[in-house]
Amino acid sequence: MPTALSLTQRISALFSPAVVRPTLIAVSIFASPLVGSADEWGTIKGRFKFGGTAPKQADLKADKDPEVCGKHKLLAEELVVAEDGGVANVVVFVRDKSVKVHPDLAAGKNEKVVLDNKDCRFEPHVAVVQTGQQLVLKNSDTVGHNSNVATVKNPPSNSLIPAAGESTITFQSDEAIPAQVTCNIHPWMKSWIVVRSNPYAAVSKADGSFELKNVPAGDLELQFWHEKAGYLGEMTIGGKSEKVAKGRKKVKVAAGDNDLGELVLDASLFSK
Repeated sequence: MPTALSLTQRISALFSPAVVRPTLIAVSIFASPLVGSADEWGTIKGRFKFGGTAPKQADLKADKDPEVCGKHKLLAEELVVAEDGGVANVVVFVRDKSVKVHPDLAAGKNEKVVLDNKDCRFEPHVAVVQTGQQLVLKNSDTVGHNSNVATVKNPPSNSLIPAAGESTITFQSDEAIPAQVTCNIHPWMKSWIVVRSNPYAAVSKADGSFELKNVPAGDLELQFWHEKAGYLGEMTIGGKSEKVAKGRKKVKVAAGDNDLGELVLDASLFSK
């Protein structure tokens, strides 16, 4: 029959090497810091400028529903150049399909994008929407319109939208080039929809500026497109002319601001 251990023997057993060493090893494992690095994000921006004398927008004639559409000054929007040379409606997007998306931008996919039939024109002239995101085709006018969306990968649609009405569509596939939208009732009306699988797409503003926020740092490929010029094949950046095959330009994105500066587009690009 084993004899009972004294209090002194029991205390000594607790501090024996066979007991202490495994305990120290366990503590060492859980005390080790986890090694990891935070993601870095940058903003790509720039400004498109017309290389030459800025052309004037031509007047459009409202020959249908003139009592409504004739009230508005309608101008051709296929090439819009500001007085200082800024080129509007140039599309810029990240071509890499597997690009990582910033958490702050991921939630934006739940927001609706609106393309409005307003004042007998489309507003905006170029809209950007993600796959799976709802696009609302709205009619703010007092006459009926239709929005004929000529997609390639997605089924085309042609929604008849009564005055003050709306229709909603969702795209399941991205489109390689922007899809044209027309109104068959009012043939001068035209716009474009850029359908991408991620939020990294932008349209240059009236002054020619654009911005892609919170793109992942590292090597990316941008693509440039304009409805009058198609894929932009050449531009001057920092005084140096660059050939851009099919509008594709590789950039190295650093954390923070990445300003491409002025991207000058020669007038000959828009002579199609």
